[in-house]
Amino acid sequence: MPQLEVDGAALTYDDEGPRDGAGGVPLVFVHGWTANRHRWDHQVAHFSKTRRVIRLDLRGHGESGGAGVKTVAELAADVLALLDHLGVDRFVIVGHSMGGMISQTIALDHPERVERMVLVNSIGRMVYNRGRGLLMAASTLVPYKLFVATNIQRAFAPGYPREEIRAYVKSSGDTPREVVMTLYGAMRAFDVLDRAGEIRTPTLMIHGYHDIQLPVKQMLRMAKAYPDATVRIIDAGHELPVEKPAELTAALDAFLTTPAPASPTSSSATAGERSGQA
Repeated sequence: MPQLEVDGAALTYDDEGPRDGAGGVPLVFVHGWTANRHRWDHQVAHFSKTRRVIRLDLRGHGESGGAGVKTVAELAADVLALLDHLGVDRFVIVGHSMGGMISQTIALDHPERVERMVLVNSIGRMVYNRGRGLLMAASTLVPYKLFVATNIQRAFAPGYPREEIRAYVKSSGDTPREVVMTLYGAMRAFDVLDRAGEIRTPTLMIHGYHDIQLPVKQMLRMAKAYPDATVRIIDAGHELPVEKPAELTAALDAFLTTPAPASPTSSSATAGERSGQA
């Protein structure tokens, strides 16, 4: 598997699909906190048939090395360093949870490079409800593996198969504690909500109705600030890419094939429908 050294971290990545651009600009998938690039397996398998698809393990996650960083902007710099290395100037970025925070950072700082953006279970300002706040406060008092297990179990909608959740718990637990807790601080400090109006990039915000990690109401607050946002709500929890992979892929497909609006400055944020089907 290919790797790129960036500021002391060996970033593992996949670069798949045709290079001729016939299917559109490359798709870039960015995973969330404690996850890895395989959260996007369904989407990569689908889209790499017709267009170039790039995904990576963020530093300290999955098969990438490196310590935690203190800001989301530093993770965004890693993503851009990889894209520069691969010669990708313009792209569509798809980010889940923390990956959506990275995506917004890139769209704000380099709008000329982002053709479209998809935010999956993500928000523009980190606000924890009481339950999540208590869980995070207890993180220093309980064994790390227990903390991870509790956090991941909360991420899935009721009824999701327990054996599959256990597999994701194990995967997340392999992320070093230092990386997890340092990036927790980075997410707590993340806040671009007041700048959302600057993002003119056509954006799809797709969220799980049962997400208690980053509740729907927080995403809707963000959507109101975006000049050009389409909202879709699906019957899932926080781990939408693996809970409802086919529905997410179909929603992405529809968004990517819809012509961009003629006037990106006009407000088009719409209320999404609650649906179990894409």
